[in-house]
Amino acid sequence: MSLSEKFWNASIDELKQGYVYEERDRNGFYVCLVCGKAFEKGIIYKENDTYYEAEKFTTLHIDHVHGSMFNWLLGLDKKLTGLTDLQKGLLRAFRQSLSDGEAAKALEIGSTSTVRNHRFTLREKAKQAKLFLAVMELVEEKPEVSSPFVSVPRSASMVDERFAITEEENAEILKAYFKEGVDGPISEFPKKQKRKAAILRQLIKRFEIGREYTEKEVNAILSEVYPDYVTLRRYLIDYGLLEREDDGSVYCVKI
Repeated sequence: MSLSEKFWNASIDELKQGYVYEERDRNGFYVCLVCGKAFEKGIIYKENDTYYEAEKFTTLHIDHVHGSMFNWLLGLDKKLTGLTDLQKGLLRAFRQSLSDGEAAKALEIGSTSTVRNHRFTLREKAKQAKLFLAVMELVEEKPEVSSPFVSVPRSASMVDERFAITEEENAEILKAYFKEGVDGPISEFPKKQKRKAAILRQLIKRFEIGREYTEKEVNAILSEVYPDYVTLRRYLIDYGLLEREDDGSVYCVKI
């Protein structure tokens, strides 16, 4: 299961804590939902002359490396959270236990009553989200007739209909373009956005999460897929799957 699938399949409690527990070859691991780093249950980890069991060390990793799940989740794109910059600022203020007046002053947004109205709106939004989740869970209790959708990458910069691909559609697209199998080259790079999205989702799996690549290394990997590797590289960046330093010196999988 990919990191994005782990993330989207996680429960609310797991998203809040920032990790999931999973079994691998009879061993248990606590897996960070941000970067995918895994900590094996039963192993003792050391930091600054202090020893921690795996689950506690996972929580420390999340706080020290990713700056708490609250800040990390709030930093996700608006397309994923549905929150405006103002709403994010208000939530940070509420998290810090600022009063309505203090929040208004800190954010320079006007009167106390303005903040109070925003606070009310956010709480109503939370109620709506809770009811919607309950309804969707009831729907998903029934057997799904159509093929389920593939997981949308968390880093995708354009979350729209181009990622509305069922597992059946995805398999058909990959079979049509990767005629020698998904580890081989593609026969052509399609014009339709949905087909591009399916191919790019597959191509990003050729890069290791957490590893830094030079442009030459990226080109070498993509040139084995398609002669016009520059186009593939550009679309991986445009779709938010591959991240590049401004000077083009370093590339990495965007997580």
